[in-house]
Amino acid sequence: MIATIFHRGKEFKIDFFKPIDISIPLSTAENCASAWYVGPMKLEPVVMGDWVGDVNQGGSVNFRNIKFNPHGNGTHTECAGHISKEFYTINQSFNRFMYVAEVITILPFEQDNGDFVITRKQIEAALEGVQPEALVIRTLSNGLNKLTTNYSNSNPPYILKEAIEFLNAIGVIHLLIDLPSIDKENDGGALAAHHAFWNYPEDVQLHKTITEFVYVANEINDGTYILNLQIAPFENDASPSKPVLYKVY
Repeated sequence: MIATIFHRGKEFKIDFFKPIDISIPLSTAENCASAWYVGPMKLEPVVMGDWVGDVNQGGSVNFRNIKFNPHGNGTHTECAGHISKEFYTINQSFNRFMYVAEVITILPFEQDNGDFVITRKQIEAALEGVQPEALVIRTLSNGLNKLTTNYSNSNPPYILKEAIEFLNAIGVIHLLIDLPSIDKENDGGALAAHHAFWNYPEDVQLHKTITEFVYVANEINDGTYILNLQIAPFENDASPSKPVLYKVY
């Protein structure tokens, strides 16, 4: 199914039958990707008297409760409500779901303190003047272990505030990354990159989102794509999400 899209004076041709899913699924597996000291997702059949919501246990249907943390289990998209006193929800933050996106690859820079960070200079060089609506950052190294890593207590790479301010300046409204957070794991609660991206509390940007825990496979080339950013309609600061890319022809 070939579609021709016109946006901001440019023409993009994509094949809707060739989606590129960059999400990490939520799973009950012990080795599923996770962070923030939470365990794997749990599935438990509903039990009501003699009835159990599990076909293999004699139930007529599978009818399960699900327990998970959207920030710690799998790919998720979050809004300004993640850091605000006000109750902003991800379901209220979207007014459309298709965007022109740029995929870039960055090897985080090691600082003198041993932290690995993504800098403005790196992002600026990788974009080469492109000013996308959505930016997808793939970090190196990029092994399949990203699908099974527990990042808790590992001090993973993060984005410096100066880099976020650059993204704001060029008009990025949706930021996607293959790390559990754009901020340092333990920063005393500062969350400088989150605050800068949403400009909270000075002039909060409710239409902007951050998607963390994506996985961009090595065979996906850097460059321009059409992004379909899908969420579940949670009235919460974050939701599990399924970002899907479409190659531009």
